[in-house]
Amino acid sequence: MENSFFEIAEEDDEIDLGELFFVLKSHILSIIICLIAGACIALAYTMFLVQPIYTSSSMIYIFSKTTSVTSAIDLQIGSQLTVDFEILGTSRPVLEKVIKDLDLDTKYEDLLKTVEIQNPTDSRIIKITVNNPDPQLACDIANCLADNLSARVAEVIDTTKPSSVEEAVPATKPTSPSKSKNTALGGVLGMLLAISVILIRYYSDMSIRNEDDVRKYLGLGTLASIPYEKSISGELKGKKAKKSA
Repeated sequence: MENSFFEIAEEDDEIDLGELFFVLKSHILSIIICLIAGACIALAYTMFLVQPIYTSSSMIYIFSKTTSVTSAIDLQIGSQLTVDFEILGTSRPVLEKVIKDLDLDTKYEDLLKTVEIQNPTDSRIIKITVNNPDPQLACDIANCLADNLSARVAEVIDTTKPSSVEEAVPATKPTSPSKSKNTALGGVLGMLLAISVILIRYYSDMSIRNEDDVRKYLGLGTLASIPYEKSISGELKGKKAKKSA
């Protein structure tokens, strides 16, 4: 008895999956239209409403020109200095000095959000990355920050300024937003919205259209079915019209 119950349940699940497939297949054109519409809306939003962000990076070497790396101890000290550089690079004195030097109309907290100090793996180089809507300003901030960071390190550690490895240059292309990524995401959201609306409308429709609906919604079996013929319906309407005339 229990086995037959589980077999029926599994059969119902298979029928539901097949039913779901054919429902979506019958509305495939609407799904495709919503997918294309979602992609176009996302692309237009990205191109015209989202402000592009440009990224510039400068790099400095953690050792000064007078520092010699001659032993494992020197290398270990260099690894420890990278952490100090990362902390000093985002410290208030350094960033406020950058704001003052470039006469920026911003606060320390706002500038901090646009700055990233990194130490590439297995290197003694500090990479300073700045994100800004203005590519030239991003470049100027990255270079100014590198210079002020070097000066601050020399002041704190009491040594000569670390060497510059690479100066930042203005970016020619924005790093964000990504048009392809946003377009694809908009298309997927449009498609999911269409599928959701189709399924909600389908499963909320409790009208009985065939034998399966009688069994599904009423739990009853059918003894017979009478096919619906459109031609007969048309003749009946014609006769009624003549009688009323």
